[in-house]
Amino acid sequence: MRFFFDARYIRTDFHDGISRYSAQLAQAIHAQHPDEVTFLIHDRAQLAHLPEDARWLLLHSNESPLEPIAALRLNKYRPDVVFSPLQTIGTTGRNYIAINTLHDLIYHRHPKPPGHLNPLLRLGWRAYHLTYVPQRMALNGADLIATVSETTKQQIIEHNLTRNDIVVVPNAPNNLAEHLDANATPGASAPKNIVYMGAFLPYKNVETLIRGMGFLPGRTLHLLSRIQPARKRELEALVPAGAQVVFHEGVSDAEYARLLARDAVLATASLDEGYGLPVAESLALGVPAVISDMPIFHEVAGAGAKYFDPHNPRDFAEGVMALDDDAERAAVRAAGLAHIGRFSWERSAATLWDAALNQMG
Repeated sequence: MRFFFDARYIRTDFHDGISRYSAQLAQAIHAQHPDEVTFLIHDRAQLAHLPEDARWLLLHSNESPLEPIAALRLNKYRPDVVFSPLQTIGTTGRNYIAINTLHDLIYHRHPKPPGHLNPLLRLGWRAYHLTYVPQRMALNGADLIATVSETTKQQIIEHNLTRNDIVVVPNAPNNLAEHLDANATPGASAPKNIVYMGAFLPYKNVETLIRGMGFLPGRTLHLLSRIQPARKRELEALVPAGAQVVFHEGVSDAEYARLLARDAVLATASLDEGYGLPVAESLALGVPAVISDMPIFHEVAGAGAKYFDPHNPRDFAEGVMALDDDAERAAVRAAGLAHIGRFSWERSAATLWDAALNQMG
């Protein structure tokens, strides 16, 4: 099978969610089928995130005006299957099987476009997400739709977004343990630190975590991601008197792992998610999570988390304090490690490959 993997969404500065998903899944599927996979890139710098011996083709950027005719440009290379980790690649006129990905429906509910897009693309982004019609057209232009969770699969079905079959190719945790000493035991001690990894968009609801620190004296909330100065000032104004909140302004994976391993829990009060990769990473490291009570987080974390009402800062604080109990923390930690074991990039790559073979008949 001539399998083309669209790796053009891999960022060359730092990973966002789509970029990390692309890079990790690309590594796993190449490891299983090195002679059958070709990667599509638009910048040779993206090769740093792909296997050294990978086959690749240089194509236009995914943000190019040529994207609607991408299939016509790909036909000459005679792929059997083209997999894209997003749904917006052009499929008109294709002579191959197309598998496109819809990660979640968040931007239909929260249509603010990513800040790195140019003004014209931001305008198009808003227009695209005003109704479900463009989404249906994009999804029905493929043969098979991939998504990252059973929760999103059900949402796609509920909104009647495609007539195509849907396969779940989940996200999976990265191996943060490789950044720690072999004798480290993350999650073994009562939580003195609360770690948040994620964006500061309104639906991420970081405000609840900050307000909740007023009920958690002697503990520190660590906000790890990069943040715009204006947004930082908004959140700093919410910090309760005497509460400890640290803005890290971006961290490496090694720093992220060390912070999680330092008497910590991971926390998020998000109101909407497509998967929740930081939750998965935390559990895989043996660190319990204190997270919003919503279906996608139950899918990802199972019994490896304490759940709270994301609109209630005191409820968040009580979730953290519940893990002060050694027996309770040990039980949640063990449940999380067991549950997250079902997610791996190797398993996701195998699922995608089998789905492609099934499409070929």
